[in-house]
Amino acid sequence: MLSNRFQNGMETARLVWSRLPRSEEGDLDGVGLLSTTSNRNCVESLDYEVIENYAYREEQRGKLFVGYNVGMKWFFALLIGIGTGFAAVFINISVENFAGWKFSLTFKIIQKSYLAGCLIYILINLALVFSSVYIITQFAPAAAGSGIPEIKGYLNGIDIPGILLLRTLIGKIFGSIGSVGGGLALGKEGPLVHTGACIASLLGQGGSTKYHISSRWLQGFKSDRDRRDLVTCGCAAGVAAAFRAPVGGVLFALEEVTSWWRSQLMWRVFFTSAIVAVVVRAAMGWCKSGNCGHFGSGGFIIWDISGGQEDYSFEELLPMAVIGVIGGLLGALFNQLTIYVTRWRRNYLHKKGNRVKIYEACLISVITSVISFGLPLLRKCSPCPDSDPASEIECPRAPGMYGNYVNFYCSKEKEYNDLATIFFNTQDDAIRNLFSAKTIHEFSAQSLLAFLVMFYTLAVITFGTAVPAGQFVPGIMIGSTYGRLVGIFTVNHYKKLNIEEGTYALLGAASFLGGSMRMTVSLCVIMVEITNNLKLLPLIMLVLLISKAVGDAFNEGLYEEQARLRGIPLLESRPKYEMRKMTAKEACRNQKVLSLPRVVKVADVVSILQSNKHNGFPVIDHTRNGETLVIGLMLRSHLLVLLQSKIDFQHSPLPCDPRGGSQGIRHNFSEFAKPVSSKGISINDIHLSSDDLEMYIDLAPFLNPSPYVVPEDMSLTKVYNIFRQLGLRHIFVVPRASRMIGVITRKDLLIEEETDSTTMELQSTSVRL
Repeated sequence: MLSNRFQNGMETARLVWSRLPRSEEGDLDGVGLLSTTSNRNCVESLDYEVIENYAYREEQRGKLFVGYNVGMKWFFALLIGIGTGFAAVFINISVENFAGWKFSLTFKIIQKSYLAGCLIYILINLALVFSSVYIITQFAPAAAGSGIPEIKGYLNGIDIPGILLLRTLIGKIFGSIGSVGGGLALGKEGPLVHTGACIASLLGQGGSTKYHISSRWLQGFKSDRDRRDLVTCGCAAGVAAAFRAPVGGVLFALEEVTSWWRSQLMWRVFFTSAIVAVVVRAAMGWCKSGNCGHFGSGGFIIWDISGGQEDYSFEELLPMAVIGVIGGLLGALFNQLTIYVTRWRRNYLHKKGNRVKIYEACLISVITSVISFGLPLLRKCSPCPDSDPASEIECPRAPGMYGNYVNFYCSKEKEYNDLATIFFNTQDDAIRNLFSAKTIHEFSAQSLLAFLVMFYTLAVITFGTAVPAGQFVPGIMIGSTYGRLVGIFTVNHYKKLNIEEGTYALLGAASFLGGSMRMTVSLCVIMVEITNNLKLLPLIMLVLLISKAVGDAFNEGLYEEQARLRGIPLLESRPKYEMRKMTAKEACRNQKVLSLPRVVKVADVVSILQSNKHNGFPVIDHTRNGETLVIGLMLRSHLLVLLQSKIDFQHSPLPCDPRGGSQGIRHNFSEFAKPVSSKGISINDIHLSSDDLEMYIDLAPFLNPSPYVVPEDMSLTKVYNIFRQLGLRHIFVVPRASRMIGVITRKDLLIEEETDSTTMELQSTSVRL
């Protein structure tokens, strides 16, 4: 019988994840999701495919409805851009003001006592970091880290509990202010990506129902595809806001985070990034008039080095290639060290509870403050160079102000401490100093090497603490340091060339990010946008290609490694080599699929849902001559909705007509949408009486009547590509069909609409079949 052959089908999530953690069984051999014991919930797949049941088809109300839907998507893209832009402005203003007050107060106190200044400096940083880690551990555990691996997993089709909630957004914003303002070796740019994704998700679901902050008229997007498109817009908006790089934000979303891309989505992502750029520019213009306290000279990353090195010679390509090799080696080493440290935290430290996480973050804060304050004390001051009358660079700079040439623990007025110039600044201003032109010999090789070793170590041990932590800016700091070192040696070797050390610092920053994160196109555009120097584009491309090639020889990118440690089963763009020798039947031969009849008894449904955790069930029907047919796929979440509502229960075991009759469809499509909070209906939450259990449900109106099907002898590589590229959750494996009813070619899919009627006709084309 055909029904017996269909038992060789499978639940497709396990088909493609046979070599990955079994998420549906909760057997995650990795870092606990969200790093808390209470939140170690098993992840599950999402339905990127639209379930075209009768409830869905009834909501498709012609062109007017389609036009309204498209208009709402553009309106939401506008809101996401505005919301993310304001969130980025608030974070940057807060960080710059906290840092400005901290440095101003410290410089005032060290005029009388360096010991008192050190204590105040440590206490301020400790208070800021404590506020950040307390918010994360007690209020929003999902806001820890950068959030990019989790968002990447969500856009890859993995539902991770808690990553897009309102409390996560609040924890991300205020936690970033405390951790970055507290001087830790991390950045706010990665968390801004997560912030934009949270804003997009909350807008897509109309707000937060838990905190009664919701609007029904905004609840227009219930399908998983629309929600993921909004989150993609939010990710691009976060990068555009962090770096003031709208084009880089679009490419980052395309290259790094999203798994399914369409031309319509690109337009909306580009529009969202453009809105962010307008909001940020308007806010910065308002702040320049002195309305934002210490914000103004610092703040958003934008290092204009257009006045630096005008051209480069052929002889400089060798040291630039060396920078690429160093970036690949140090980036791969950074990824590997963070893996070891994260595993140690998971296995020994974080198992002891939230109190240990707070102690850990506070201890790292004290160590970072002691190093950043104490290390410059060991460095001798240097005399100020002869200043160029046309230069705006002041030496030494005024105490507590932004800029180069910091006078710290110097005996003379016209001296500066080059190590304090890096340490006693926010990271944005320190990078601006390292990138600066017309400051040749400002930093000594000894100071740069000491800073590189210390900051690299601090970045490794800080990454993974229970605070919002991005790795963009620390990576730029590390790369610009050894890049400037190579620039010093190049300047000393090629004495006749017009070489700027700041140019090599820029290339070093690009090389380390390429060696660690393994991004190419998006990172190249971001570096060009934040430096406003298009002439350096070929050089940035060169070091990125070299650093990525070197890094790939050792391990995967930072976000892929962290996703694996967190137990997020990502579907990569390419199948494994071993899949070429496997077939679909071999992959699912050990799996037993539970099927449902079209009209099923309520008691049987409850028994099946209680006995397993499958999320999809084939639905079987019989023809008049007794032949068995699979008529569709029924999702577990849809069954739970039917059981909870009870309005579709019937006494008769006979099927009804879903397209008409006295009953009709008494559900709208939004009722079947899975909540973003990842806390859908559970079978244990449904209470049924004994009479209810004896009734029946006709599943035909609610199932997906057109599931994807592959023959049993199809190679697993093809199955993987179909599953990955279409964003599927389930796929049926069936015996090879004995007959066919036709062949669809390109000509059959080219449809045009006549101008004088509403009929649709096939185009008369000369396309060969």
